[in-house]
Amino acid sequence: MGVYAVAVCLFFSLSVVLCLRIPNLSSDIEKDTILLSVCHPGNQPNPRTLRSDQLTVLINGYSESRIPLLQSIAASYSASPVVSSVLVLWGNPSTSPLTLSQLAYNLSVSSWGDAAISLVPQPSSSLNARFLPRSSIGTRAVLVCDDDVEVDLKTVEFAFRMWKGNPDRLIGIFVRSHDIDMTRKEWIYTVHPNKYSIVLTKFMMMKREYLFKYSCGGGSPMHEMRKMVDEMRNCEDILMNFVVAEETNTGPLMVGAERARDWGDPRNEDSDGDGLRLVRDVGLSSRKAEHRKRRGKCITEFHRVLGRMPLRYSYGKLVSSVGEQGLCKKGSNLVLCDH
Repeated sequence: MGVYAVAVCLFFSLSVVLCLRIPNLSSDIEKDTILLSVCHPGNQPNPRTLRSDQLTVLINGYSESRIPLLQSIAASYSASPVVSSVLVLWGNPSTSPLTLSQLAYNLSVSSWGDAAISLVPQPSSSLNARFLPRSSIGTRAVLVCDDDVEVDLKTVEFAFRMWKGNPDRLIGIFVRSHDIDMTRKEWIYTVHPNKYSIVLTKFMMMKREYLFKYSCGGGSPMHEMRKMVDEMRNCEDILMNFVVAEETNTGPLMVGAERARDWGDPRNEDSDGDGLRLVRDVGLSSRKAEHRKRRGKCITEFHRVLGRMPLRYSYGKLVSSVGEQGLCKKGSNLVLCDH
């Protein structure tokens, strides 16, 4: 009997046999094998050899309907002078070999700059895999992002400068908050107008070391929490915020973006019939109420496992320029003078 299917048979009589099929074990074994490999000290680069003048972009991909958008986003990142390489982490094991081969080729020839674009097929759909400390990451900084978010390169470069000044912090554009529901006595996932404690993986910049802490450190509590991420198919970003806050006792930093387009946001419209509704609807976050509830449960469970709440609030936003704040009269209207 192989690892792909396990059955337990209960013999009630000579003529009656009840067989209970145990869920597939192969993916769990593969995940453990990969962790043992990437977490082995011999498979980690010497920290002294890591580049500090550039970063590695890790784009998580899953939906085949998003491939055209994914290719465009990867090509855009490759054009930045601060990007060393772009790794597209493909997390859909059911994608055909032909599609993967075509995608790998198209990505490899689509770079707009010196940064190479590579496809890295994942053996499972585990969201934890986006935080593996891969030996191919040769930079001190990494940018973890989604396949449906476009960010202008000036913002990428500004965020990288801010990270250099705060290398122990998480840097991001899209933020959320944790809070406590006093009535139900449970943690909730929410948005506050003036504070935040969670950076989303739509655009999350961090030092490479945190990938190792997430995937390889933390002992049995981290193992249990990573398992929750797999079971929920969600919350890997929240867990990374827990990891970093536990390490630093500080909150993340939000940077302002000149232009950031989130194609997965349900507020997008498809009035021009370009198919972007399909891009939006395949996202994990489209069903808002249920999504917030599940993520609140993640916060509650992570808190339970750790026995403490490490998340810390941050306030304000880092911007590259404040611009002109005065009002000028133009025609019959009052507008910002720099407009």
